[in-house]
Amino acid sequence: MRDIKEIGKRVERPVRVVQFGEGNFLRAFADRMIDEANEKGVFDGNIVLVKPIEYGNLDLFREQDCFYTAVLRGRENGETVSAPRLVTSVARAVGSVEDYAEFMALARGEDLKIVVSNTTEAGIAFSPDDRLDMEPPATYPGKLTKFLYERYTFFGGDEDKGLMILPVELIENNGGALYDCVTKFAALWGLPDEFVRWLDTACLFCSTLVDRIVTGYPKGDGEAEKIWEELGYRDRLVTVGEPFALWVIETKDPDRARSVFDPASAGLPVIYTDNMKPYRERKVRILNGAHTSFCPTAFLAGRSIVRDCMRDPVVRPFIDRCVYREIMPTVKLPAEEVKRFADSVMERFDNPFIDHALISICLNSVSKWKARVLPSLLDYLEATGKLPEALTMSFAGLCAFYASGSPRGGGLYGVRNGEEYRILDDGAVLSFFTEHHGAPDLLDLFAARSDFWGRDLTAVPGFLDTAKKWYGVIRTEGAEAALKKASVEND
Repeated sequence: MRDIKEIGKRVERPVRVVQFGEGNFLRAFADRMIDEANEKGVFDGNIVLVKPIEYGNLDLFREQDCFYTAVLRGRENGETVSAPRLVTSVARAVGSVEDYAEFMALARGEDLKIVVSNTTEAGIAFSPDDRLDMEPPATYPGKLTKFLYERYTFFGGDEDKGLMILPVELIENNGGALYDCVTKFAALWGLPDEFVRWLDTACLFCSTLVDRIVTGYPKGDGEAEKIWEELGYRDRLVTVGEPFALWVIETKDPDRARSVFDPASAGLPVIYTDNMKPYRERKVRILNGAHTSFCPTAFLAGRSIVRDCMRDPVVRPFIDRCVYREIMPTVKLPAEEVKRFADSVMERFDNPFIDHALISICLNSVSKWKARVLPSLLDYLEATGKLPEALTMSFAGLCAFYASGSPRGGGLYGVRNGEEYRILDDGAVLSFFTEHHGAPDLLDLFAARSDFWGRDLTAVPGFLDTAKKWYGVIRTEGAEAALKKASVEND
């Protein structure tokens, strides 16, 4: 079989992107988009990957000359697709620790425009232990501060040498959080006020919302070899994701940001906005909210995989009611745009290449229900004067899912089809269900826990009676009956 280095051909371009993080997500998301933007003539820049931590190595990147394949597999526009792309826009990979001098030299790059990062949710954090003389500082924000100060100093504070900062870490307001850390380090290290002004005027710290499921390197027996056969070459860095992608970039100056990087002009799914809240709300309510609405009850009804639920004559109508009739009307974006997004979510749930287990989605479902489902329920009630039946039933299903577990050794364990499963959540939730296991008024007590929901749900007009109705159906007739009835209730 041929080697990937025999296939890849790199176009020499200026290095315009430094990327902190070499993991699967960024390579199948940002790097693939940059590669496409280069090919389509709307960008002219290569990428240098920076390993932000000491652990791990870059051997495979160097062995493959930083070539790799991003394969997108799933359903799109009603069709099953598989779209491999040989990404050739990564110029090289360096370690911020072991290649410190080379890493810092990147800050002095004449053509550099963008910093992208994905250092995990815990990566954007301030530590007073970081020092300017460390080579490098331990935290990502510490490294970035020193990197930016090196650039500021080298170019004498030139306003044209500022950078657009695009963190994709999965925290809300990630750009603002990163900016706060950088300015804290500037103060801690006694850096000049002019540097902070340069950060404010020359640099754009953007917040981002990213959406693409990336499963990464094929893990099944023989799966990687099967993909290699299809590609016609061996690639030990191949990464797999779904076709759908969305990159929402919030910035105080969208026009300026587009002048730096405008992949949307080539049809790539990037949106610049000065307010990403509606897009975040759309994703959380429709995609995440759908998962949290149906997964606990569907699991109790004997279903195991999301994709199978999409073909199920009982579960699918319930999902459709949740999404199209009860959640969509609460999203504050144009109705046609919301409908297109909801349709894409249904295709993503039906991805034949991803076995997304319901039990894994049920992890920490109490906090998820509060963030993902409750806002839609309350907004629907406010707008119509009626409770949304399916979303209210989902609360009963949530309670029943936790009540299905028996306390043991500080945990909750259930049995389904003769197999044991563990219910995972934070300590307060597990303690509640342990303390009230078997209580006849369990649902009442659960709904009243304002520390779980941010309010006492028994005070929401009609909520407790409706939730208890559905809880009774689940307990007496089963979860499948509740899903079936809730799909058509009050039609």
